[in-house]
Amino acid sequence: MAFIDEMTIYAEAGRGGDGVVRWRREKFVPKGGPAGGDAGRGGNFYALAVRDVHALSRYKAKKSFSAERGEDGGKKSLHGKSGDDFILELPVGSIITNLDTEEKWQLTEEGQKILLLRGGYGGFGNEHFKSSTNTAPRQSREGAPGEKGNFKIELELFADVGLIGLPNAGKTSILNSLTNAQAKVGDYAFTTLDPNLGDFYGYIIADIPGLIEGASEGKGLGVKFLRHIKRTKMLVHLVSFESSNIMKSYKEVRKELKKYDKKLNLGKDGLSFKKEIIILSKSDMVSDLKVITKKVKDFQKISKNVFTISLFDDRLVKKLNDALIKILRK
Repeated sequence: MAFIDEMTIYAEAGRGGDGVVRWRREKFVPKGGPAGGDAGRGGNFYALAVRDVHALSRYKAKKSFSAERGEDGGKKSLHGKSGDDFILELPVGSIITNLDTEEKWQLTEEGQKILLLRGGYGGFGNEHFKSSTNTAPRQSREGAPGEKGNFKIELELFADVGLIGLPNAGKTSILNSLTNAQAKVGDYAFTTLDPNLGDFYGYIIADIPGLIEGASEGKGLGVKFLRHIKRTKMLVHLVSFESSNIMKSYKEVRKELKKYDKKLNLGKDGLSFKKEIIILSKSDMVSDLKVITKKVKDFQKISKNVFTISLFDDRLVKKLNDALIKILRK
């Protein structure tokens, strides 16, 4: 399924039904009287945030939507039924702009529901106009049209987990193992030029492009990388055993996060304050188990959540899988 992160639509709330002119025609009620019922209101138009980054793809072939019209009033003073609301499901992180009024909304939480357009009021039947001076009214009122407008929808990624690290640290391979995303993998730097997304038990994992020293100033993929991880809830930092100095590699990435935070004055909302898991990747490159153990202990001084991983060892992958679920569900 093609990933869509922007689209423009036309939307209408439902029109209200029409009131009607009706008369009582009953045996033993010689004078009868007005009996036209009021109409139902038109359906409202809502946006609903869902945990599905591909939700926009459902609407690729359709760009016009409308809520249901209200039912007309009936005879015997029966009121018409209100029209059904229309609910447009959009990914968490969507920014909705009414192009006609310039109003703007943002969906930041799963289940968040926003009223975009109100349905029209239902019209009145002739019974509504009955009074002591007008005992046989012949007027009724039509329903009002619903609100309408053109909307632009843009998705700003709200991933639950961002995979970070220097180029070729194994981020895409981990993503594929945990989510079956089938993203492109290559044995060279900058295989990933845009974020790859994977569904992990309903949580979204984003494989973020690798960065180099100076990324906060725009080098390499630069601020594009940093902007992508700005909204993630948690970071998974991969450091490859291929590096000649894995602690230095780790600190290099952390330094860029702190520089970016300072540059934008993000304070405690910055990238360097996000919850972090450290994964020492490609452990199969090291034959001496003592070396691996020592490196793990060094990193445990920084974080209690430290894992080693080798895609050739299913047990290590499962251990990471189980730990990640537990952390995300807290």
